[in-house]
Order: sequence, then structure tokens, then C-alpha cells
Amino acid sequence: MDDKTGGHLEIGIDGMTCASCSARVERALGKLPGVTSANVNLATERAEVLFDPQQLDAARIAEAIRESGYTPAEVLPQDKAKVVTQLQEQCRRVAFIGDGINDAPALAQANVGIALASGTDIVIEAADVTLSRRQLGEVVTALTAARRTLSNIRGNLFWAFFYNILLIPVAAGVAAPIGIHLNPMVAGVAMGLSSVFVLSNSLPLKRLKAYVPTVTPGAVQNTALEPAHS
Repeated sequence: MDDKTGGHLEIGIDGMTCASCSARVERALGKLPGVTSANVNLATERAEVLFDPQQLDAARIAEAIRESGYTPAEVLPQDKAKVVTQLQEQCRRVAFIGDGINDAPALAQANVGIALASGTDIVIEAADVTLSRRQLGEVVTALTAARRTLSNIRGNLFWAFFYNILLIPVAAGVAAPIGIHLNPMVAGVAMGLSSVFVLSNSLPLKRLKAYVPTVTPGAVQNTALEPAHS
């Protein structure tokens, strides 16, 4: 929020994706007692509200935005990239998630930019990763899939190098003096088995389950319900 004095408030709003979203928030703000003017700009993801401070305060305005289905931002849209830069100056690696036009600079600045599927074209272009569905739980799925993939790549590289370091010298005849020879047919089968091993090591990724947070009374459980690749 910004400039809370004199009955004037500018507040960022997260989650708006279309003109009907901004119109819905504008209607909700306009119904508040004491509001003389409410203007919601989808492009800047910001609302500007003029109100009577005797009847209304910033907290009630923020609550009205939440009740309309959207989230009051802690910083204005133009400040998002600055916050990311400040975190990076503290030697932090930053992942930023967004779907609005004004998220593009922050997505480009972050170490990893993640766009929701509902995002605009410019946001998807600026991001490094685009989630297939508009669910924040997919971020956890994406991170898990990335870690599992890198682990598989390292495993495949290790076994490929180990396999070739072991068999290529034998195929070249290094062990011939002690009577060990590698038949060409056996060598062909061995090369085929190398590819089969790499493929078999990678296939478990297909069974990776999506992260789905499930809230239960008194506890939070994480339940994998559906394949992440579906």
C-alpha cells in the first residue's frame, strides 16, 4: 500500500487476469461506505481509491479486495523487480511466480521466473518455466521433477562413462595377453544394453506424482493424486 494519508490509497492487487477481474474489484470497492472514487487498472495491477477517512480505512479496503477473490499486494507492481534485486544483492537465489503484465520485469530479474498457465504472452515469454495449470502446488511438482531429472542425468552419465571405460579397452584388445577377448557380437549386445539401462533409469520419471496440498482439521497432509505429466 502507498500514500495512506488524506483519504487517498494506492494498492497493488495480485491475481487479476482479465478485464472482468478488475471490474469485479472496482465494483466491490465502490460499494464500500465512504468511497468517493475507485479505479482499478488491470495493466498496472493497481487500485487507486479516494475515500472519507472518517468512515473507512486502508485495512477495510484491503479486506474488500480479498472478499472479491483477489489478494492485496504487499508492494506495488513496479516495486516487485526492486524487491527481487534486493534479495539477490543479499546473495539469495530468487524464484518469482507471476501471471500479470507487471510481473514480467520481476520474472526476468529473478534467478528462476515461473509463469502460471493463465499468464499473458509477455509473462510467459519472460519466464523460465511455465506451469501447465493455474495452481501454486504445481511449483512444488516442477521443483521435484527438476531435481529428479538432474539426479537421473547424473546417474546416466556415471554409468555410461563407467560402462565405456570398462569395456572399450577390452574391445581394443588390452586384455588379450591374458586371454580375454571381446567377441564383436557380444560387443554389439553390450552397446544395446547400455541404451536399455539409460532408458530404464529414466522411465520412473513418468510415474512422478503431482503435489496436491490437502488441508485437514488440525493438520496439513500432502497427497499425490495424479501424474504430473498428465
